[in-house]
Amino acid sequence: MDDSKTRSADWAATAKRNTVRLGYWTFAWVATMAVATFGPKYVWDFATLPTILAVLVNLGMGFGMIVANNRYLQGLDELHKKIFLDAGAFTLGVGLVCGLSYELLENIKLISFEPEISHLVMLMSLAFLAGLIFGHRKYQ
Repeated sequence: MDDSKTRSADWAATAKRNTVRLGYWTFAWVATMAVATFGPKYVWDFATLPTILAVLVNLGMGFGMIVANNRYLQGLDELHKKIFLDAGAFTLGVGLVCGLSYELLENIKLISFEPEISHLVMLMSLAFLAGLIFGHRKYQ
């Protein structure tokens, strides 16, 4: 009995550590994205070297976040992996269908502005969040 409690405590500690690590990597990636986005305009007047360095650091942080996300996923139990996978599949579908339709609206002149990738990122974030919430409620 103590052995199962120990394994449960170890799993919970590992899950928490992986979640915190993913949070740090995500924060670092978002912060370096902000630096790469706003630094050229507001800090170093579009100088090439700092801009290239900011983008490279952002890419590095992004790859670190991907590795942390993989480690997070590997630490989940089967049910949580299924919920995450289902939410990811839903997000991929929403992103593909809505993204292509959004671009099509401009191509066929139904909207007068150019579609922005940030709109798609926000939609996909909301779709993933909705998929996670639905999945957790489904299996409660």
